[in-house]
Amino acid sequence: MAAFINLELYDNSDFDRGAPRWKRILWVLVRCVFFQNPCPWGSAFRSALLRAFGAKIGKGVCFGSNVNISFPWRLAVGDHVWIGDDVGVLSLAQVTIESNVCVARRCFLCTGSHDFRREDFKLKVAPILIRRGSWITIGSLIMPGVTIGEGAVVSSGSVVLKDVPANCLVRGNPAAVVCEILRSPECAKASVAVSRAGVPDKSLSLSADAAAGLDR
Repeated sequence: MAAFINLELYDNSDFDRGAPRWKRILWVLVRCVFFQNPCPWGSAFRSALLRAFGAKIGKGVCFGSNVNISFPWRLAVGDHVWIGDDVGVLSLAQVTIESNVCVARRCFLCTGSHDFRREDFKLKVAPILIRRGSWITIGSLIMPGVTIGEGAVVSSGSVVLKDVPANCLVRGNPAAVVCEILRSPECAKASVAVSRAGVPDKSLSLSADAAAGLDR
């Protein structure tokens, strides 16, 4: 009979935190003062702080309140990215967010887990990649090793355990593909023309069922 998890045996001393102890302690202080609180510190200022700690942050990045980033030296963010209120980034491994991505409030990007089959509950880490033009909607959980494809949408409250194809809407626990999101220059031109005519545009709309649960 297999043994139960025995946390007395847990040992993560071989885990590389990527920075010396003094830097990790200093980051905790900076994070508490400038990130994990409701004060409206400017996003440009907080971007500069993250860069000072080794993060790669592009231009036009917006941070909400109470954002919790564990290790900024393992974070890369492109241009014009929105990171909403109460977002958590457990960057035990590399987290890369490409340009024009929206990570809505209360989402959690988790690069760490444990091997429940082992008695010592061994730590496991794997990177997360969120490709450009995608939207992680409110309250979603992205698990270790996942890549979110370009232009994909993760519906509210979803738990993403595996890669999401480009230009797809996924939903659920575990998240599954609901539909493909069709985008084309012709649709974009039609959308502009219809909008100017004052007629509601449905050329890029999802079905009511597919759109349910998305964060507005």
